[in-house]
Amino acid sequence: MVGPSRPQFVLFGSSIVQFSYSDEGWGAILADIYSRKADIFLRGYAGWNSRRALQVLDRVFPKNAAVQPSLVIVYLGGNDSMRPHPSGLGPHVPLLEYIENMRKIAFHLKSLSEKTRVIFLSAPPVNEANIREFTGDGIHLSSEGSKIVVREILTVLKEADWEPNLHWKSLPTEFSEESPYDLVGPEGRTTINVSETNFHWENEWD
Repeated sequence: MVGPSRPQFVLFGSSIVQFSYSDEGWGAILADIYSRKADIFLRGYAGWNSRRALQVLDRVFPKNAAVQPSLVIVYLGGNDSMRPHPSGLGPHVPLLEYIENMRKIAFHLKSLSEKTRVIFLSAPPVNEANIREFTGDGIHLSSEGSKIVVREILTVLKEADWEPNLHWKSLPTEFSEESPYDLVGPEGRTTINVSETNFHWENEWD
């Protein structure tokens, strides 16, 4: 564990989580936005369904951990919803069982601490045209799709009545105090504090 301590955000789920740092994915965007404000942990497992997630829940989120996450963002369901295979093998999970599995996951996460907040992402629509033309798999998020997800997450965080508020603009920036070692200003007598400078996403991510 490195310090100083920051809020911990955990992204937990299947391939939409595992691949969220690729190709301008939503996980990478969140890590960028929350730099110097929160630590983003990736716990994504391609191909997994809600049954497998339940099997490791206590290992990924142990209740006796010294530090518990401030936020957990969960995505599961795409693999559960695949058609059942005649052999009984495969990731398909019946709907009622899936609902119960997600309820158990929610209960476990909420029991970690009074300050642990949870956001569940619903399954995105399937782009059948992309599948037919082989221009993408039609299931995983494009860079534009990831931006939509990030905007929705930030909207929830901004509007939620949570204490503390976990929106990036509400969290302190680490080591943001003035320093004589900052860049020298144009007049040559003072320095410029760039710790709060958001070069490329101040206007895009509210």
